[in-house]
Amino acid sequence: MQRMYGVITAMVTPFTQDDKVDVETLKSYTNYLIEKGVHCLYPCGTTGEMLKMTIAERELVAETVIGEARGRVPVFMHVGAPTTKETIELAMHAYKAGAAGVGVVTPQFFSVNDREMEEFFVTVSNSLPEDFSVYLYNIPQCSGNDLKPAVVDRIVKRTKNVVGIKYSYPDFIRFKDYLLCNDGNFDVVAGPDRLFLPALSMGCVGTVTGCSNCGPEPFVEVYERYLAGDIKGARIAQKKANELCEITLSGANMAYFKSAMAHNGLPMGHMRAPQLDLTTEEENALFEKLDDYQRRWK
Repeated sequence: MQRMYGVITAMVTPFTQDDKVDVETLKSYTNYLIEKGVHCLYPCGTTGEMLKMTIAERELVAETVIGEARGRVPVFMHVGAPTTKETIELAMHAYKAGAAGVGVVTPQFFSVNDREMEEFFVTVSNSLPEDFSVYLYNIPQCSGNDLKPAVVDRIVKRTKNVVGIKYSYPDFIRFKDYLLCNDGNFDVVAGPDRLFLPALSMGCVGTVTGCSNCGPEPFVEVYERYLAGDIKGARIAQKKANELCEITLSGANMAYFKSAMAHNGLPMGHMRAPQLDLTTEEENALFEKLDDYQRRWK
């Protein structure tokens, strides 16, 4: 089974002026990220505005990114959806389209108990081939539901293909607990990209990062220097990455990502309603910070 590792960019979704998925821009953007050295691609997650797209649109994104990547890097599709049926439909489509695996966010908005959480992930995972990687995705601050380590252990025991979890809350005790799941044979991927280096030092395998859309280089450098044993260099790269995270609000408002990418020559179109694009005043303030950042970190 293929596994996530390194810098896993959580891709934004480009939209045309008439609010359709911008396929041509998506192809160019896929190539850009690969050329910049990211290790895996992760479309249709939180950064990709997944819950504001139809099933057909999400399948179009999957086919476009997987097709354009052409096996140069693994593509892990996020397939979490409001219902179990839709989640399975998207997961099966990702498998048939040639994805390396899928990520599945917890149920959202409606509270679920531990038994319901377990059954959801077991049902989705067991609907897929046993050799097709499934990553759990826990972002409790957005979903309203938390996936506990004990529940993860039960899910792993009842499935063959659940190999890891993306955890997007900055809780190092929980990271430690996830790393102990399945007797320590379990991938943990950090969602908070500002904690990439310390997460690697704990044993995490990488980061799913939205901020890397706005500048992949420092994130790639963190990983490469860490693997080379250059911890001092990795710390400097992490500092550079962290400053970019702060400027773009670390994903608190995806409009900052799209504006920053446009400023870097990668226009991604508008935010899909009900979210709005930045105002001219907000963009100008962002661009001033980005220009200063780029001057200082040449």
